[in-house]
Amino acid sequence: MSILVYTESEKGKLKKTALEVVSYAKAIADQMGTTVTAVAVNADNAESLGNYGAAKVLSVKNDALNKFNAKAYAAVIEQAAKQEGAKVVVVSSSADSKYLAPLLAVGLEAGYVSNVVEAPSSTSPFVVKRSVFTNKAFANTEITTDVKVVGLSNNSFGLVESGGTASVEDFSPSLPDSGVTVESVDKATDKVSIADAEIVVSGGRGLKGPENWGMIEELAEVLGAATACSKPVSDLGWRPHSEHVGQTGKPVASNLYIAIGISGAIQHLAGINSSKVKVVINTDPEAPFFKAADYGVVGDAFEVVPKLIEKLKAFKAQNA
Repeated sequence: MSILVYTESEKGKLKKTALEVVSYAKAIADQMGTTVTAVAVNADNAESLGNYGAAKVLSVKNDALNKFNAKAYAAVIEQAAKQEGAKVVVVSSSADSKYLAPLLAVGLEAGYVSNVVEAPSSTSPFVVKRSVFTNKAFANTEITTDVKVVGLSNNSFGLVESGGTASVEDFSPSLPDSGVTVESVDKATDKVSIADAEIVVSGGRGLKGPENWGMIEELAEVLGAATACSKPVSDLGWRPHSEHVGQTGKPVASNLYIAIGISGAIQHLAGINSSKVKVVINTDPEAPFFKAADYGVVGDAFEVVPKLIEKLKAFKAQNA
């Protein structure tokens, strides 16, 4: 009986979230005295999952799965779980995984808990800690079903290299007729995706117009970060909606979130509250964001950000 984990990939490359869920599954496996089996769909380097704790990888190669379909992917994971006799299945908290997880739970007659942030405090009974109320609180939740589906919150556990190796086996599950046809997929063109980013640089209306976004992009490039924006900015058409973060946009759980010219409406704060360190740059010392920030700079972004970029470039040059 192994712990089963679904590892996401894009264009053959495993995502960072894939490595994190395997690391998390390994922690559960160690508690339960078992091993980790990963499911990889159309991934080119599936064997690398062994370095993060997977003992075995079920490799699925099927062109019909090149475009994500929740029903089809849930069926693949369900069949893998039943083949391996898995009692715990771990997925990420990406949009795709949150879509397929309820379908998977129904197929396995399993309890599903999302937004989990820590390894189980107990495996008998099985109790996990999860964020609730738009990340304003935590709840310790017991899963009482025989099979359990756990959704790990992004960037909550981290990557843990174990130096192991994984055997790779071909896995050819049957695919259901989903009744859904994917005509096209529009992807954000960021160098770093918001979902996978450890650092996010976000701008608001305080930047006064799209023509001033160059310094946001430059700061993000220096930091190796993703760029994001507040809802009013995307509504105004200054930035694409794919960059809108917040309760009504994309949730962010980065290690560092830098908000520039964003006042901090409650919907925005709810969507980024899982970020570990929050830095705010704003001219208004009464901006609500300062109450939620770990670090705050009261100043004009057009003066502060260029100086910050200059200092970061100098620091990188000295420590190259």
